[in-house]
Amino acid sequence: MSRRVHSSEVYQAVMNKLTERGVPLEAIADIVYEMQIPYKADLRKEACLESVLAVLEKRELQHAILVGVELDTLAEKNVLSEPLLSIVKADEGLFGCDETLALGSVFGYGSIALTTFGYLDKQKIGIIKSLDNQSGGEHCHTFLDDIVCAIAAAAAGRLAHRIRDEDEEDDSMGAY
Repeated sequence: MSRRVHSSEVYQAVMNKLTERGVPLEAIADIVYEMQIPYKADLRKEACLESVLAVLEKRELQHAILVGVELDTLAEKNVLSEPLLSIVKADEGLFGCDETLALGSVFGYGSIALTTFGYLDKQKIGIIKSLDNQSGGEHCHTFLDDIVCAIAAAAAGRLAHRIRDEDEEDDSMGAY
């Protein structure tokens, strides 16, 4: 018999998984800050963290995190079947399933999130680089590094849209 899982349970599981895997939300917020500071000189890191927390409430992203972390963990335990185990552990460049899983969760935040995801996936800044460098040894972050890209990209996209809304609101207030 299946049970209906409450969204608060899923959210808590996501937070636990990120903590267990050594991904502080502040490190993701730092990436969001780096992506958005060129467009808003007075941007506060608190706004970036708020945006990270907001996107982590989305089920699409929560499910991607849970699935991706589970696959990384299973690879670490060598319980995936071959040849998938070797592909995941090596984080093969042509695998693509890791990016595909993560990418699906950014579409709700517009093309800015999509292009930011691509940039972060290539440049591997901040904690993304650290996670990527740990793969291949004792740890496997084949999915997690791309998921962190997705979280940061979604949060940056969300924040960019909010900044634009605030700017337009300020413009309309000055018109009176």
